[in-house]
Amino acid sequence: MQEPRRTNADRTRATRTALVTAARDLFVDAGYAATSTPQIAAAAHVTRGALYHHYADKRDLFRAVVEAEAEAVAREIEERTEPHRTAPAAAAAAGSPAVSGEPDARAMLVEGARAYLDAMAVPGRTRLLLVDAPAVLGATEADALDARHARRTLRAGLGAALDTARGARDDLPAAGRVDDDVAHDDRLDALTLLLSAVFDRAALALDGGAPPHAVRAAVTELVDRVCAPLPPR
Repeated sequence: MQEPRRTNADRTRATRTALVTAARDLFVDAGYAATSTPQIAAAAHVTRGALYHHYADKRDLFRAVVEAEAEAVAREIEERTEPHRTAPAAAAAAGSPAVSGEPDARAMLVEGARAYLDAMAVPGRTRLLLVDAPAVLGATEADALDARHARRTLRAGLGAALDTARGARDDLPAAGRVDDDVAHDDRLDALTLLLSAVFDRAALALDGGAPPHAVRAAVTELVDRVCAPLPPR
């Protein structure tokens, strides 16, 4: 039986995938500076003309590589945290009296942090995203890349956790509550930025050989402290 002919879109997708895969391997093994476009084209089994048809230059191809890596990290986080988002609602719909139907914000955030560290443990990924991306693309573009992917998922999880903590705080008598000195969204943005930096530093530490159990325990402890209700004055 004759195989169906591939469309132009299929061929484009296949060529781009081959180039990104080959480039990733070479960037990890030899480094960005030591990798040439002829090497990438040869490893991908395409011509240099095909490479430059799809990507403007080596830097543009590197951008596609790190975008794919960042997407993979965000996807891992979302898949791992989904059960904590949907299980309470499903149990509540089934009539379980012990479940409120609200997502477990703390569990989502802890599992998201663990998923991030696991995803970053893929060989070469920490170097590509946290070391090479700022050096090759510049700090501003690398930061925007993170904001579109892992930091976006962190902000969503942290927002849910802060809402839960604020609800617990609001249960206090009015005289004993701490009034917010900072707008909620501003506080969320600042905490997201700082916590993201902590997670990145943890990934770098693990990549450098730090004891995994100690680093992961410290990350969990930090998340618990962030999720705690604001204390009364």
